[in-house]
Amino acid sequence: MKALMFGWEFPPHILGGLGTASYGLTKGMAMQPDMDINFVIPKPWGDEDQSFLRIIGACNTPIVWKDVSWDYVSKRIGDAMDPQLYFDLRNHIYADFSYRHVNDLGCLEFSGRYPDNLLEEINNYSIVAGVIARTLDFDVIHSHDWLTYPAGIHSKQVTGKPLVIHVHATDFDRSRGSVNPQVYGIEKDGMDHADHIICVSNLTRETVITKYHQDPAKVTTVHNAVEPLPEDIEAMTSSNGTKDKVITFLGRITMQKGPEYFVEAAARVLQRADNVRFVMAGSGDMMNKMISLAAKRNISDKFHFTGFLKGKQVYEMLKSSDVYVMPSVSEPFGISPLEAMQCGVPTIISKQSGCAEILNHAIKVDYWDIEAMADAMYSIITYPSMYEYLKREGRHEVDEIKWEYAGQKVREIYEKVIRR
Repeated sequence: MKALMFGWEFPPHILGGLGTASYGLTKGMAMQPDMDINFVIPKPWGDEDQSFLRIIGACNTPIVWKDVSWDYVSKRIGDAMDPQLYFDLRNHIYADFSYRHVNDLGCLEFSGRYPDNLLEEINNYSIVAGVIARTLDFDVIHSHDWLTYPAGIHSKQVTGKPLVIHVHATDFDRSRGSVNPQVYGIEKDGMDHADHIICVSNLTRETVITKYHQDPAKVTTVHNAVEPLPEDIEAMTSSNGTKDKVITFLGRITMQKGPEYFVEAAARVLQRADNVRFVMAGSGDMMNKMISLAAKRNISDKFHFTGFLKGKQVYEMLKSSDVYVMPSVSEPFGISPLEAMQCGVPTIISKQSGCAEILNHAIKVDYWDIEAMADAMYSIITYPSMYEYLKREGRHEVDEIKWEYAGQKVREIYEKVIRR
């Protein structure tokens, strides 16, 4: 089975859960002996793990070959491209992209991030995707998140291969309902053209069916999972080096993640206990507001902002925490609670998160119920038996939530759309 996947980020260079999920799923799928994955991203940095797939950079793919020899093109792309296709494309001019981003090698330039001209990069990426799709042999196209849906559509149009899209989130999640019409249009267009739609939770599946008017028969939930802890992470000590308890929020500090509810709950806990500190790890457009809110609640001396953490830093933070909290207003899935429980950290999650569908040993509260959230925090740091129970059973539970199993479900979907 050969899959052509389109993504936007890949570890270690990530800004959120999309890259983590893409890595985990592809690694899990690669455990199938006959699975061959080409994973396209706008801009590779050269240090991605390619032991189980091949990374292709859109920024390294020539799209304008005027006055360039076939020998040059074959060196850049390899012998996979048919020489006749080269001659067909050599003088072809694409009118839909900005030539100011084409370098001397005939390749489009990409930031590899989420720039101000994101919609332009998405469009350019879709053009490069068509060129890549023509050069490779594959059975199915798989597009991760809305940023790559146009790339998947274009690849389907030029090859006739079936398209599977993966909904990691929708704009209803990111915007608390204030949907961007352009983003919604891209998302719906991807869903309409897809042969099948994978959602990371039943919560997201319901949104896709009701808000984007998709046939339930072509929408399947495949819950995310978690990577096994590396040995060096497993060996880390679990102490924070102080006598104080540490309660942690880790994620993007945006309105989707409900950071203000964490701060408000922290203020209530500190009215009852003094031996506790709160950490907000991450970055985002609400960070300054949260710093101001902590000051307004007079808890700044007990509140710490670490900035963005990645890789080993994330696990160091979790290992030094006594409680992890994810108060998301709308969370399609949420991998971080699984990572926390894997580290033996008792976890509190909002009922409005997709991972709440599969976790039985995390405390679940409504994101807006500050009193319930504060009670849960206080109880875990006050009652040792409760702490030990959640630590032990939570770890046991997430150890059985594996990407290998998610990959098997995705494989079944591939076979279904190919047969059809």
